[in-house]
Amino acid sequence: MSAFYELRQYHVLPGKLDAWVKVMEDEIIPFQVSKGMVICGSFQGEEDDSVYVWLRRFESEVQREELYAAVYESDYWKNEMSPRVPDYLDRSKMVVTRIIPTTKSTVR
Repeated sequence: MSAFYELRQYHVLPGKLDAWVKVMEDEIIPFQVSKGMVICGSFQGEEDDSVYVWLRRFESEVQREELYAAVYESDYWKNEMSPRVPDYLDRSKMVVTRIIPTTKSTVR
């Protein structure tokens, strides 16, 4: 299997978008990158303040599993980050979609 992406779509709580983007850009993305994650993009809704989307790339399922363990099983994630997420997001509306590039995609 070739590389694949994970498109993560979040529903941000009212009035929390700016604070959530700051947490993502200042804390979550740098932490995940330090563990080896490849973050391809971070996006907010242009007109809808409840929209936040980001994209991660994995070379294989084995790599994804290793990176998930490195991030989500870490003490930092469990104790510092995960407890704060519900302050910003409605987790029940989170959508995570695995996607693969088509043959003519520039991100293959």
